[in-house]
Amino acid sequence: MVSSCESFDKTLIEYQSNSVTKLPISLVVIALNEEAHIDRCIRSVPFADDVVVVDSFSTDRTVEIAEKAGARVFQEKWRGFGPQKAFAAEQAKHHWILSLDADEALSPELASEIVAKFASLDPEAGYLFPRKSFHLGRWIMHGGWYPDFQLRLFNKSKSSWNSAEVHEKVEVKSNLKMTSPLLHYVFDSLSDQVITNDRYSGLGARELQARGAKFSYMKMIFKPFGKFIETYFVKAGFLDGLPGFIIAIGAAYSLFLKYAKLWELERVKENT
Repeated sequence: MVSSCESFDKTLIEYQSNSVTKLPISLVVIALNEEAHIDRCIRSVPFADDVVVVDSFSTDRTVEIAEKAGARVFQEKWRGFGPQKAFAAEQAKHHWILSLDADEALSPELASEIVAKFASLDPEAGYLFPRKSFHLGRWIMHGGWYPDFQLRLFNKSKSSWNSAEVHEKVEVKSNLKMTSPLLHYVFDSLSDQVITNDRYSGLGARELQARGAKFSYMKMIFKPFGKFIETYFVKAGFLDGLPGFIIAIGAAYSLFLKYAKLWELERVKENT
């Protein structure tokens, strides 16, 4: 049986085989060890006149694959999500920036929508794409995972990234929405999900500490429980079958880890 992921790749190849007019848009991607995703990401934007990849010294074939796909690659030490994406946007040749994560790709429908609407884009607006994620062998459509609007298209002469280490965002005057989906290949495996949750919970704990938040037993106990109820029941994650249950447990555990790590950070601070 052909998976949804394989089916998309075939559709994308067919889409690229058609003649595509280049637009004054820079595709900007930050990457670290993304050899499994970077080619698909770049190939999904055949209309981009400029492709910038800022790589944080990958040890796999990310740089080689990106350059082969036509990207200008810059090596830059990791600065945090917001600053890294801001640096990447600075390297772009054009004012219009299409900022994708390496594990994202435009659906052919979204690519066509951007091309069709490009001439009428508002330079003071940021454009939100409904993001659809592929995980555990299926597209996840519930549990708060879809439509999961993400701002990915903006004009850098009117907008800019904030400096957040995590939960980075583009500061724009207004938000407008596209209708076709952005595709997200969120985790390569359950192990990858665990590793990612561990990393993001640490970033989240440091963000809480930087805001002056204090550890709370009540929050560590009840917020994860509330997150599971929200994800699995309120947002109907159960409609995604067993993957929906696994995702809800993962979301709750990630929140538990964030508060446990905040407690750990406070102990380290007290002992120094």
